[in-house]
Formats: sequence, structure tokens, C-alpha cells
Amino acid sequence: MRAVLTRVSEASVVVDGACVGAIGRGYLVLLGVHAEDTPEQALKMADRIAGLRVFEDEGGKMNRNLAAVGGGVLLVSQFTLYADTRSRRPGFTAAARPDVAVPLYEQVIAELRGRGFPVETGVFGADMAVHSVNDGPVTIILET
Repeated sequence: MRAVLTRVSEASVVVDGACVGAIGRGYLVLLGVHAEDTPEQALKMADRIAGLRVFEDEGGKMNRNLAAVGGGVLLVSQFTLYADTRSRRPGFTAAARPDVAVPLYEQVIAELRGRGFPVETGVFGADMAVHSVNDGPVTIILET
């Protein structure tokens, strides 16, 4: 799995003109699922998202995680994170097909919600407009 995690002050996703998910302070996570990913990797990704310490403490150091600041997660599927860009037209054969990707994407959502985080989502496979206000800016790539 591959994720692009952005610390945000707010983020939302719109499908067909309607807002389907929105958060205040927290993480916008664009999540790509590889064709060979497993449930164990979904668990590991949820652990990494939940445990990442990129919010400042009273000393201004990135030392607090999502739970410490009461943040939420906007999780959006993003198969293009596995683009093969060796040619001018990207290929996506490394990205998982929906029959593999959807259950693993949903597992990450369930793992985060099970830990008490408010999680909003996009619509898997839809054409989405993602809006965010990057806080910092802080953007980190996570891989399992």
C-alpha cells in the first residue's frame, strides 16, 4: 500500500456536485492499493496513519499524533499512486483491481474507526474533486 498523507486544517471531497466527506483538523490520506497487497498490509497502514506524530507539541516540535489533537481522517482511494511512468502514458497494472482494492481500502477505514477516529471517505472509483488546506505544509508518503 502507498499513501500520500497531508496534515490539513480542513479537507473535503465532492462527487457530482455534492460533498460526500469533510473533516476539520486532521489528515487527508490518498490511498493506493497494490495488486499484491494483503490484509496485513492494510492493518500496518492503519497503524502508521494512527501513530504518525506530525502535530506540534507546546514546544513547536512534531510530537503529537492524530489522537492527541482530536483529529479526523478523510480517506480517498487513489489507484494512480501506482502509476508506471516509464513512458509518457502512465500504466496502472500494479494497482489492485476493485475486487482486491475495495476490501483492503475498507479494512483501513474500519481499523481507523475502530480506534475511535472520525473517518470520512470519498466514493471508490468515482470522479472526485478533493479540496484541502494543507497545514504546514506537511505532506508525507507512507508505504507498507
